[in-house]
Amino acid sequence: MKQLLQNIKSGETQVADVPVPQPTNGSALVRTAASLVSAGTERMVVEFARQGLIGKAQSRPDLVRQVLNKAKREGFLSTLDAAKNRLDQPMALGYSSAGTIIEVTPGLKGFRAGDRVACAGGGHAVHAEFAAVPQNLMAKIPDNVDFESAAFTTIGAIAMQGFRLGEAQVGGRVAVIGLGLLGLLATGIAAAAGCQVLGIDLDPERVKLAKKMGAAVSVTRDLAVEAAESFSQGKGVDVVLICADTQSNDPVELAGEIARDRAKIIAVGAVGLSIPRKIYYTKELDLIISRSYGPGRYDLDYEENGQDYPIGYVRWTENRNMTAFLDLVSQKRLDVSPLITHHIPIEEGKKAYILITGKETYLGVLLTYGDQPLPTEKRFPNLAAPTVRVKPGDIMALGVLGAGNYALSTFLPVVKKTGMVAPVGIISASGVSAHHAAQKYGFGFAASDPDTLYNDPAINMLAILTRHDLHTDQILKAFEHGKNVYCEKPMAINMEQLDSITSALQKEDQPLLMLGFNRRFAPLAKHLKAFIDRRQEPLFAHYRVNANVLPADHWLLDPQVGGGRIIGEGCHFIDFLTFLVGDNPIEVTTQGLPDQGKYNEDNVVMNFKFPDGSLGVVSYLANGDKSFPKEHLEVFTGGRVAVLHDWRKLEMFEKGKRSVKRHRFQQNKGHQDAWGAFLDAVQEKKTPPIPYEQLIGVTLASFSAQESLRSGESKPI
Repeated sequence: MKQLLQNIKSGETQVADVPVPQPTNGSALVRTAASLVSAGTERMVVEFARQGLIGKAQSRPDLVRQVLNKAKREGFLSTLDAAKNRLDQPMALGYSSAGTIIEVTPGLKGFRAGDRVACAGGGHAVHAEFAAVPQNLMAKIPDNVDFESAAFTTIGAIAMQGFRLGEAQVGGRVAVIGLGLLGLLATGIAAAAGCQVLGIDLDPERVKLAKKMGAAVSVTRDLAVEAAESFSQGKGVDVVLICADTQSNDPVELAGEIARDRAKIIAVGAVGLSIPRKIYYTKELDLIISRSYGPGRYDLDYEENGQDYPIGYVRWTENRNMTAFLDLVSQKRLDVSPLITHHIPIEEGKKAYILITGKETYLGVLLTYGDQPLPTEKRFPNLAAPTVRVKPGDIMALGVLGAGNYALSTFLPVVKKTGMVAPVGIISASGVSAHHAAQKYGFGFAASDPDTLYNDPAINMLAILTRHDLHTDQILKAFEHGKNVYCEKPMAINMEQLDSITSALQKEDQPLLMLGFNRRFAPLAKHLKAFIDRRQEPLFAHYRVNANVLPADHWLLDPQVGGGRIIGEGCHFIDFLTFLVGDNPIEVTTQGLPDQGKYNEDNVVMNFKFPDGSLGVVSYLANGDKSFPKEHLEVFTGGRVAVLHDWRKLEMFEKGKRSVKRHRFQQNKGHQDAWGAFLDAVQEKKTPPIPYEQLIGVTLASFSAQESLRSGESKPI
């Protein structure tokens, strides 16, 4: 299918042929009929992308600080590679569209194939021939509303939310500053609600258009104060909706000047917000910043998982605002057709961005789509890939499940550098990142359906780089198809999953399984292991991790998806202690700081006991600072001390002497060595690089550590 993408690194906007996205549970696959280009948000993204590195740095000094801190911690080369990979990832453009549902998934309620729907949300209602959209980001289109009008729904819902925050009454006087697409829709909504509207803009043509949208009075900026005085009969307006898009403070200053005492001023657009204290203080004005299209916005459970808010408590959610906008259009109380200035076929989609970043007059720019059939071929071949004929069992042939940030920034560069395998196919749910990865790393095809990899007889190994809840089923399905597996970690997030994996590993002639516990394969880890392996007594090891806090809605914190930080990330450090001791831990006691509504079981100290009497401590902390090094390990045993500094330097002390091993310009956490060990084991039919009993034991230890934290008691493993 065709989709508009923006490359942040090069600044190129392109119409690419990418796989059709794979809808998840509770969502629908929608054939797009029309989508609306956001002249504000999307123009900002494109203009940012077209800047050089210096311009990007000046625009986002916060990101520059993050990069500099990362360079100090991890080294210049590692940081440079990470920054390049992040900038090089394509961005899907668009967030307001309309189309027809052609496929529904389990868990979707109230919709069926054939329904005409308006769609919202970045990453969902994109400029593409097909889109996967969750339940709460779709609203049914009334029969008498066409697709082009319905494509305005998301922007209309943003205007609707701003109007609601103003709490305007019937007959109230509302001023709209900024008569772009958002401001003109706000004008129409306020007029439809029975308000008197004053429109204000710099552009005389938009001033004229505001009157067609229902404004009682509409003037240019130079006449605004005088017009507001007359419009409000000297009292000032009740509500001001600032819909302008400018860094200037003029809109917020003007709003204060024309507002009545105790009026509400709603910042709907992105404007300068240096508040002139005197007039806002004198009139005791309320300034409210509207958050997009209503309650539910930025709430993962609402937008992605379909959890609605009770109507008795939250009357106007983002979805209900979408429906209300469509109702106004259906009732002929709001007509968006005067706002449409351009129709551009998706095949020529680049023209839309030349238009909105140029000097030509525009307003509502619609991308249009034909009634294209759903492609029957699920693979999208990469014509630029080297021609390699791969026969089943002939060579090591790789398929990759998942093309997220870890895959693009860490794993795939390692695969390319190591060589030795034929990159056959790669999939991602959206299809876009798989397409990008295939182009960049030479995979023969991209797709969104995992079955394209499982059912390919040429592929004899799979790398699983998806979210944690998918790992177990994907490992087992790979085994069913006779494919060796390199899974990032963990292999299970609950006992039911672990039991399934354990049973599978006990079968004879089972393909090879390895988890991405890369740290045990790092060069410094090998030096450390050799240094302490002469020990004749138990060891003590303390692994401190400055993990940093995650957003509360991060998928890793969801116990059903990521398993939480102890299981999802802590397993790395439990494994490294297991590697040093050479055996699984047998008991764990976990204590943690109070979460206090900010953390999520991620400020913990896990104390492990091993069969030989060794003790290992993992201090996993999210309450630190990003500028401080992430990982620090100290090991004491038999008159020896080893100190590992964030995978850049290893100090070893013995008999009064100090020796040092270091990586000067970058960290080396063993990703390439781990992948190489897996390839060697597959090719030479060797035993698993990490013993299965340790894979199982480390997973059990992470479960027990979490149980100990919650129960307050020590737990056997």
